[in-house]
Amino acid sequence: MSSRIGVDIGGTFTDLVFFDEESGNVVVEKVPTTPEHPEEGCVQAVRNAVPAELLARSEFFLHGTTVGLNALLERRGAKVGLICTEGFRDVLSIGRGSRRGYDILWTPRQPLVARDLRLPVGGRLRADGSVHRPLNADDVRRNLARFQQAGVTSIAVCYLHSYANPQHELETERVLREAGYEGPISLSHRLSGEYRDYERTSTTVVDAFVRGRMARYLDHVETNLSASGFPGTCLITRSGGGSMPFADATQRSFETIMSGPVGGAQGGAELSRMAGLGDLITADVGGTSFDTSLIVNGAPKLLYQGEVDGMPVQSPWMDVRSIGAGGGSIAYVDHGGLLQVGPHSAGAVPGPASYGRGGAEPTVTDALLCLGMLGEGRLASGLMLDRGLAEAALQPLANKLSYNAPQTAQGIVTLAAVKMANAIREITVDEGVDPRQLKLLAFGGAGPTVAIRMARELGISEIIVPPYAGNFSAWGLLGADIVQNASLTAIRDLESASLEVINGQLASLFADLQLRSGKMIGHDVRKVVGLDIRYVGQEYALTVYPECENGRVTASCAQLRNLFVEAYQRTYKVTLDAGLQLVTLRAALRQTLPRREERVATADRRPVEATSCPAWSFAHEAMLDFALLERESLPIGSVTPGPAIVAEPTATTYVDSDFLIGIDDHGCMRLIRKEGNS
Repeated sequence: MSSRIGVDIGGTFTDLVFFDEESGNVVVEKVPTTPEHPEEGCVQAVRNAVPAELLARSEFFLHGTTVGLNALLERRGAKVGLICTEGFRDVLSIGRGSRRGYDILWTPRQPLVARDLRLPVGGRLRADGSVHRPLNADDVRRNLARFQQAGVTSIAVCYLHSYANPQHELETERVLREAGYEGPISLSHRLSGEYRDYERTSTTVVDAFVRGRMARYLDHVETNLSASGFPGTCLITRSGGGSMPFADATQRSFETIMSGPVGGAQGGAELSRMAGLGDLITADVGGTSFDTSLIVNGAPKLLYQGEVDGMPVQSPWMDVRSIGAGGGSIAYVDHGGLLQVGPHSAGAVPGPASYGRGGAEPTVTDALLCLGMLGEGRLASGLMLDRGLAEAALQPLANKLSYNAPQTAQGIVTLAAVKMANAIREITVDEGVDPRQLKLLAFGGAGPTVAIRMARELGISEIIVPPYAGNFSAWGLLGADIVQNASLTAIRDLESASLEVINGQLASLFADLQLRSGKMIGHDVRKVVGLDIRYVGQEYALTVYPECENGRVTASCAQLRNLFVEAYQRTYKVTLDAGLQLVTLRAALRQTLPRREERVATADRRPVEATSCPAWSFAHEAMLDFALLERESLPIGSVTPGPAIVAEPTATTYVDSDFLIGIDDHGCMRLIRKEGNS
C-alpha cells in the first residue's frame, strides 16, 4: 500500500492533507503562506507534517496553487512577443466588443502583449486547412530580431485556421530555432484545436506569459520534495478538474490557471457522491477570497472556456466563482460614508490586527473575534488571537460610523456574508436554480464560522461542515484523477454519413493524447467523448456526452439530436425546429487514482467537560452564552442544540441558537435549522 499528499496554497495559509492508504489515517497541517516564495511554504508544510518514513512510501503528491492566476492578475510574467497572421495584429485589442455592464467609467485592461510586439508575417491558410499563401520565413526572422532587441523572453505563435492545419506554426518554430532562439515557444495548435481567433490567440499569449513562472515554481517544488525523500509522482490540478504531471504542466501552463480554487469543488463533488448528500453549494472561505460552485448530480458544472481579468482561455474550466471576501478582508468607510469589506486583504503578512504581527486595519477575522464567534480565538498552527488588538483596530472605524466596536463588527460580518451570498446567487438564482432547495457545504478556515450567516441570507436550512474543514480543498486534491484533454473544431451538418468521419477524428485525437500522456497513463483508463452541437444559424453550441465504446460514438444521429434537444430545453426552456450542426469534438483520457477508504473514528469520542463563552447571536440579536465544544468529542449520530462554537484543529464552526448539530456516518457535521425558525 502507498500514501498520497495534497497541498493547497491559499493567500493566507498553505494547507496539507496526508492520507495513509494502509491505515486509512489522515494528517492535516496548516502553515502560513510565504507570499513572495509560495513554493517554500509548500515544501515546508510537507516537512512539518509527513515523517520521513511515510514520505518515502508516498506515491502521489497532488498540488493546487494560484501561482499562474496571480501572475496574470499582477502582470508578473514573461515579456511576450506575438507572431500572427498578416492583418490580425490587433485581434487582442479588438476582442469581442461585448458589453460589460453599464459602468460608464469602465476601461479594458491592456493586452499582455504591447502592440509593437505583436508582429505579423505573410502567409495564409484557408478554413479547411489548405494553403492559400505560403509562409514568409523572412518575416519570421525579422520579427525575431525585433523581439531580441526588445528583450522578449517568450514567443507566442497564432495563425488564422492553424487548428485545421499546423504546418505554418511548425515551420515558424523551426525557423526560430534555426535562427538561434532558445526560449519557450507557445504554438496555438498545440494548446487548442478550436476556432475563434481572438480566444485562441488569448489562450496562446496567456500560456506564453505564465509558462516560465510556472516551470520555475514546479521545478523548485519537485526538486525539494525529491531531496526530502519523496519518490513518487508530482501532479497539479487542472482548471477543469483532474490533475496532470508537473512535466505536462510546464508545457501547458494555461491549463493550471485555476488550479487553486478547483480543489474544494472537486472535494465537494466527491463527498456528495460518497455520502449521498445530494446537490450542494460549496462555500470556501479562506483568508483572502471566497470561492463557490454548484454541485449537481455529484459533479460541478464544467465549462470549455474560462476568463481571467477579461482574457479568455480555451480550456476545460470548472465553474468556480471567486470574490475578494475572506477572513483577512479589510473593512473601511468609502467616500460616501458607507461601510465596505474587501476586496483588499491583510493576507498572510501582516495579517489581521488580532494576529499580533503588525496589522492595524480591521478585518473580518477581527470582527468575528470581537463578537465571540471564534470562541477562545485559537487558530491553526497554535496561533492565539488577541481580542484587545482586534477591538483597537475596529474602534477608529466605529468612530467614523458613530457606532461602538461590537456594532461595527456586526456590520462587517453581515456585509461579508451578503457579498458571499450574492456570489452564490450568481450560480443559482441567475441560472434558474433555487438555493433554498440545496445544502451549503462550508469549509476553509473561515467558512464554518460565517456559514450560518450566509445560509440565513439565502434561506438555506441545512449546512454541512466536512471533515478536515479548514483543509478541505487539500483533501479534494487527493481524489484528482489524471486527465488529458484535446479538442478539434470540425463544423459539419449532423448527418448519418458523418459519424464514421467523426469517429476517425476522435481516434486521431485519442492517439495524440496517448503520445502526450506517455508513461503516466496505465491500463485503468477511460475514454470520454463530448460533442459541441448547435442549431444551424446559431453562433454558440452546447456540449453533450453521447454513448461511446472505447472512444467511438455508438449513438445514432437521432439519439444525438435527442441529447442536444434535451440539453437545449434545460438551458433555454425552448426548442427550435431547425437542423443541427456539429461544431467541436472533445476527447479526454481519465486515469483513475485508487479510491480512498478513510476510517471515521466511532469510538473513543469521550465527552469533554462543557464550558461556555459569550458570543453574539444573530437569531436573538443579543449576546448569549455559547457552549464551547470539541468536534472530536461529538458522537456519531448525536444531536446537540445550539448555540455552540465547535472547535477543530483547522477551523471553528459557529452555531447560532436556531440550529441543531449532528454528526453523520461519514464524519460530516450537519447543521440543521430548528423547525419553526425561518
